[in-house]
Formats: sequence, structure tokens, C-alpha cells
Amino acid sequence: MANSVSQVLLTKARLQTPREDVDPSAGAIVDFLGVVRELEDGREIDGIDYEAHQAMAEHQMKTISDAAAETFRLNQVLLHHRIGFVPAGEPSLFLRVSAQHRAAAFEASKWIVDELKKKVPIWKRPRFKIDNRRAAETAAATA
Repeated sequence: MANSVSQVLLTKARLQTPREDVDPSAGAIVDFLGVVRELEDGREIDGIDYEAHQAMAEHQMKTISDAAAETFRLNQVLLHHRIGFVPAGEPSLFLRVSAQHRAAAFEASKWIVDELKKKVPIWKRPRFKIDNRRAAETAAATA
């Protein structure tokens, strides 16, 4: 769609849901938050450390957003990913998709997240609670 807008952001700041004026031509706006779960592989975590190859990740995010806008005829794509430490319960991903029709908005949202996971160089390392306890116990024992 010629007038679509896509915006990508990699940030260490806590993700905020943008409050913007609603596009009157959009019949559907889908917001998705990918939130860090308290369990990873069945183990309790404090959160996840995310790191990225910044320039490459932003380029891939923009490529995916633009492709989605064209393929699904979207009005808008906002794709924000947090890097650094993200505590359990906080979002690491924010995605907003607006389109004329809900089917396109839902399909595009799923497609974007799937492509992000496949193609964007963002790596995650969970901080397991038991690991943190062991580190503290080891530090205390050696002090």
C-alpha cells in the first residue's frame, strides 16, 4: 500500500504502547505484546537478557515491516523490540498493525512475529533464578 507507514525500534528503554491518533481509514488495529514469561524450559527465571546486532536487526525489522505492509495492504506497522535485561512480566516486543480489515491485521501480525523470530539477529539468554541463587551462595562462601 503506497501510503503505509512502518516504524521499527530497538531500545533498552521499557516499551510503551504509543498513543497516537487513530487512522480513520483503518477498520482494524491489532496490538501485540510479547511478554517475558516467568518460566523458560520449565525453570523459573528473573528475566531475559536480549542482545542484537543493532544495524542488522533494525534493517531486518524494517524489511519485514515493509514486506508485511505491501503483502497484507497495511496502513501502519510499528515494530519495537527491547534489548538488554527484560524482567519477567514485562514486554520485550510491541507490534501494532493497522489495516482496513481485521483478517489482514491478524494475519499480518502473526506473519511479522514469525518472520522476526526467523530472520532478525536478536539473541536471548534467560537468567534462571536458581543460577542467581548459586552465584550469591558462591560469592558468600568465598567472602
